[in-house]
Amino acid sequence: MTAKKTIVVKQVRSAARRPEVQTQTLKGLGLNKLHRTRELEDTPAVRGMVNSISHLVVIVEERG
Repeated sequence: MTAKKTIVVKQVRSAARRPEVQTQTLKGLGLNKLHRTRELEDTPAVRGMVNSISHLVVIVEERG
């Protein structure tokens, strides 16, 4: 069985004074405060969410 690919995403900018849809995208990824990190499954849906708020987050590491 192959291990699932994951990415580690870190929030580097605040969601304050941003459109509501960007705040909701952060919450959907499990991020809501600065410098929080989450390990997420590397799927097209997650990549799309990260790309849509790329100015607020950074991909720290890709595993798998």
